[in-house]
Amino acid sequence: MKVIYIAGPYRDNRGEFHVRCNIREAERAALFVWMNKAVALCPHKNTAGLGGAYGIPDSTWLNGDLELILRCDVVYAIPGWDTSEGALAEVEFAKSRGIPVLYDQAQVLDFLENKWTEDSF
Repeated sequence: MKVIYIAGPYRDNRGEFHVRCNIREAERAALFVWMNKAVALCPHKNTAGLGGAYGIPDSTWLNGDLELILRCDVVYAIPGWDTSEGALAEVEFAKSRGIPVLYDQAQVLDFLENKWTEDSF
């Protein structure tokens, strides 16, 4: 099975409600991936509510996410990714390692159906 990392906004300076909305959007993307017979690696769900826990520095979470990307076939950058410092870093990291980045559901489906080339993304 192919493994797809979900990249998108998590934190939000407008408050916890917006953080929960961001998590829900990532969850919807992950469900789409699972429904199409691939593995979704959704860091939003993996660490939801753990930020600041036990004095763990923010860099630990962000570096951990980059490590997870290395273990994925592609990154799926969901809407809003380009407004998120963390997701921007994830996309750039993936590209620098030659990991394709997908930007919409059609590209995800093409990738899963092997209807893409390196030049597609």
